[in-house]
Amino acid sequence: MSRVKRAKTILDAGLQQMGQREMLSFDEYLRELSARPALVLRNVFQVFHDMIMSYVGDGYDEYPDDPESIHYALYDCSRLFVEGADRPFFADRLFANRLISHVEAMRRGAQQNKIYIFEGPHGCGKSTFLNNLLRQFEAYANTDEGMRYEIVWRLRRKDLGGFSERQLNRLFEQGVPAGDEMTASQLADAVPVHMHSAEDAIDVPCISHDPPFLIIPKDIRRQFFDELFENDAFKWKLFTDKEYEWVFRDTPCTICSSLFSALLSKLKTPRKVFQAVYARPYHFNRRLGKGISVFNPGDRPMKNIVLTNEMIQGQIDRMLRDSNQVKYLFSTYANTNNGIYVLMDIKSHNTGRLIELHNVISEGVHKVEDLEENVNSLFIALMNPEDKANIQDVQSFSDRIEYMRIPYVMDLNTEVDIYRNIFGKHIEESFLPRVLHNFARVIISTRLNRTSEGLLEWIGNPTRYRDFCDENLQLLKMEIYTGYIPSWLSEEDRKRLTAKRRRRIIQEAEREGLMGVSGRDAIKLFSDFYSTYAREERLINMSILCNFFRALKKKTDILIPEGLLESLLRMYNYTVLQEVKESLYFYNEQQIARDVQNYMFAVNFELGTQAKCEFTGDRLDISEAFLSGVEARLLGMDATDARRAAFREETQREYTTRTLPQEVMLEGLPLVRTKLFLALHERYVYNLKEKVLEPFLENRNFRRAIADYGTDLFKTYDQRIRDDVTFLMTNLADKYHYTGRGAKDVSMYVIDNDLAKKY
Repeated sequence: MSRVKRAKTILDAGLQQMGQREMLSFDEYLRELSARPALVLRNVFQVFHDMIMSYVGDGYDEYPDDPESIHYALYDCSRLFVEGADRPFFADRLFANRLISHVEAMRRGAQQNKIYIFEGPHGCGKSTFLNNLLRQFEAYANTDEGMRYEIVWRLRRKDLGGFSERQLNRLFEQGVPAGDEMTASQLADAVPVHMHSAEDAIDVPCISHDPPFLIIPKDIRRQFFDELFENDAFKWKLFTDKEYEWVFRDTPCTICSSLFSALLSKLKTPRKVFQAVYARPYHFNRRLGKGISVFNPGDRPMKNIVLTNEMIQGQIDRMLRDSNQVKYLFSTYANTNNGIYVLMDIKSHNTGRLIELHNVISEGVHKVEDLEENVNSLFIALMNPEDKANIQDVQSFSDRIEYMRIPYVMDLNTEVDIYRNIFGKHIEESFLPRVLHNFARVIISTRLNRTSEGLLEWIGNPTRYRDFCDENLQLLKMEIYTGYIPSWLSEEDRKRLTAKRRRRIIQEAEREGLMGVSGRDAIKLFSDFYSTYAREERLINMSILCNFFRALKKKTDILIPEGLLESLLRMYNYTVLQEVKESLYFYNEQQIARDVQNYMFAVNFELGTQAKCEFTGDRLDISEAFLSGVEARLLGMDATDARRAAFREETQREYTTRTLPQEVMLEGLPLVRTKLFLALHERYVYNLKEKVLEPFLENRNFRRAIADYGTDLFKTYDQRIRDDVTFLMTNLADKYHYTGRGAKDVSMYVIDNDLAKKY
């Protein structure tokens, strides 16, 4: 029994937290509004914005100091679309930036005059995206952070003068007339009415979920808020920003307006009328259609578009002793007023629903018999490209529609995240590093346009980057789409990547991702590939990947661009070669720093002179041999005499005009922190790394030692080879996350394919 009691205690505590919050009087509501105006004074569009930003947070820009940045940020959408979801949706960087941009504009603009249609091809995850978005909105709207208040009218017999408690109880016991308007349970769910016997009162919640402050007449609302709020930043924003125009423009629903007028006529003073106004949290429940209504194409329209509740109508009439003052009529739009109204796919019955929304969206009102019902909802729809034909005849509706594309994933990191989610994070253990991402690159290549005017205008001749990219520059575009600017770009091209050019490239994504391998097909292809080639005794390498897709091209109509696989292999070869070089590189950093400082000092003297470097203390014989020896490491062994002379002159000019007088003498920087030193140091190290493999390739024992690493045979090699191989294996693991087997495989791959001579 003790276990049962403890379990019930947990149950009671949990359900208590889920229980309804207490209603506030109008005075208490105003105090809450004054204390937290930014949270209380929000419509559905502002709450929708706040919900998304609370889950997503600020984006991360890898190049914050870049003057040509377009603020193409990395947004973490996992809390919004992945965590806690039965079917996660993975938003790539392109879509996440587009979504945040739309949400920001939605908050600022004339929101209620539009319907937002998310358009995308089959298999792109539209339904998953929207279901997860609505699930999180419902959860957020029912928390303290996302909560809004709605009006509840408390009509007291003692204030209005009327019937006894016994007579009122008899009224509440009346049933709902038979008919096809609404069932009794539906009425109870739509508008719960409670009897407070101690006070002889009935509570009538606003069927349109209006915020209580709308009861304040429009003509004095600005003056009222001017008195209520302090002169702070929020008050300035409230009175000047477009996003708060609705606060002074909107009016309460017809039922609330009628009740206000009837009570004012009966009670005579506004103060007594406001004593009948209460505020309670607007509770969202998609399954019950409260705050969120979702219509599928097969859902038939309701027979009666005008709804009422005769029991409530009778109670109001008897309380007010007048059957004409308040007409309790409403439509289904009232359930989602200040909420979200969703159409899943524009076809079948949803086509009619969308067309019916034309007047509602245009005017913001809906006719219910002779009454006008306010409709201030967030309207969202999903659409396949071919379904656009269903609404082409409604030309006047086109300016009320704002489209947002949900294409196939074009960010390779997101594509890999999808594979990890479905097949498990352990799949990476079966691949050499980057091979899994290269699988994603092949899939994404089918979704991109073959040519890019933006990239061609920027790069010009793609053959300059043949070792790193394909002739269509798709591999470069994939890097740009992930937010990464490749290091293999020349310094000149990096400077030419202006904000205008980068924005033009990103905008090309609006016309991509609508064709190619769909999300579903990509998952199936990866499943076939992984189940076929994942083995404990070997890692999946680039040869396996390329052979798989070449065979696939012969058997299917998959549209992998010509030359893409070959270019991908060249890029991979270059990358792993650099990793092996970086992992083998070991040089005395102090000696490099001394060489660079001595060179910067020596270029200021005539050849044949001697001088003591004031930065290192070394006595230098400044000769052509000395200068050209350092320049060979700075420019490479194949640099011409003319190139070395020009470089020497350029270095001397930079040293005398900027480095020494400005950075060293004026700013007090040590020479090793100046821009010229850092640039020369980077060149020096780069050229050293380029030659780092040469002595090892001439030693046949080096490859055999790599193959025997981790075995007893490795102990038979001399100490120098063992140290070099151990240094290489350790760095590959630490710097590039190779496993022990992966480090051996990639090292032998570089040696066996003679990559050092090819690149």
